[in-house]
Amino acid sequence: MVWLCGRSVARGAVAVAALLGLGLFAAPTRAASPAAKDTRTEAPIAFLYDVTADAALFAKQADLPSPPASMATLMTTEIVFKALADGALKADDQFKVTEDAWRRGGAPSRSSAMFAKLNSQVSVSDLLRGVIVQSGGDAAITLATGLAGSETAFAERMNERAKALGLTRSTFRNATGQPDPAQTMTARDIARLAAHIIRVYPDRYAMFAEPEFTWNKITQRNRNPLLAEYPGADGLKTGFTADSGYGLVGSVTRDGRRLIVVLNGLETAKARAAEARKLLDWGFDAFQRRRLFEAEEQVAEARVFGGAQRYVPLIADAAVDVLTPKNDDARIVARVVYDGPITAPVEKGARIGVLRVWRGDMLSVETPLRAGEAVPEGDLGRRAVDGALELVGDWFDQVIARI
Repeated sequence: MVWLCGRSVARGAVAVAALLGLGLFAAPTRAASPAAKDTRTEAPIAFLYDVTADAALFAKQADLPSPPASMATLMTTEIVFKALADGALKADDQFKVTEDAWRRGGAPSRSSAMFAKLNSQVSVSDLLRGVIVQSGGDAAITLATGLAGSETAFAERMNERAKALGLTRSTFRNATGQPDPAQTMTARDIARLAAHIIRVYPDRYAMFAEPEFTWNKITQRNRNPLLAEYPGADGLKTGFTADSGYGLVGSVTRDGRRLIVVLNGLETAKARAAEARKLLDWGFDAFQRRRLFEAEEQVAEARVFGGAQRYVPLIADAAVDVLTPKNDDARIVARVVYDGPITAPVEKGARIGVLRVWRGDMLSVETPLRAGEAVPEGDLGRRAVDGALELVGDWFDQVIARI
């Protein structure tokens, strides 16, 4: 049973209330998120995401932009993976290690390095392992300059790609994650990027689980502590600078579920590993799944202007589940948002809006909604009536705005 509440908010943001055995859904409050005060982790910034259920399980300052350190190289590798997938690049293509890459990211930099030799030619495949396994700044800069001509040009490409992937609160200035006051990411964006890499490039993603890599006769272990310590871990990246503190984005599979954890701002590598394990344990053990809507079940209706019918049913492509802590009585809140009214004709399958589900004050699920059926244009009389109703609605909004 679905109820549409209210005419519109901001001319088309429509709240949905539903009674699904979970309690009456209502608009979320604006109070400070309880997650910000949660003691489940000592990390200043934390985000736990269930990839399988497409649900956020835990958030603590997850939308705060902060220095990502080497976790920023996830975007570097994504761009290279895409170029390989598109055929614009081959794994055995060779890039030259320039003096800039060697000096700023290699042995002279006294930072994490692949230790590639100056002016040597290194394959894309080996450079990727230099970035992923060894956190090599020289490898990241070499890939950036080889693909875009300069690291600055590559950073522009990173920002364009971030926008295309919906990473709305991430800004890149270099390919390495080295400190720059303008280079920031949020924990939620990092998790979203990690999930994208896992889903779109499963074969390439296997590099993130490689325990070590040897180059220039120097063997370095993968810095991700979860790979050796946590069953089912297969990625992804650690990061550290004086500005960012110790951070990690990790991914683990267990019993058919995949969780991604993102932490940042911790004081030691030991604390980083311990807090990641603690959150993952809680995420795997403490949650139960609740089904809100089946795949292609009607979630709500959207008002149609000038159509043969006044409303079009909205459906989700896949089943919509929410994960809630066991014995937790947090209120489940759902809201459908779309720009409306929708103008006829409407094609079946057209994307109309988005369903957002909160658990307490934390956004847990966000999924697109599509038209469940086609709505052709109505006759002249129907369009005239809808036009008159729209004029009355506009007048009513203006009167309310003056009150």
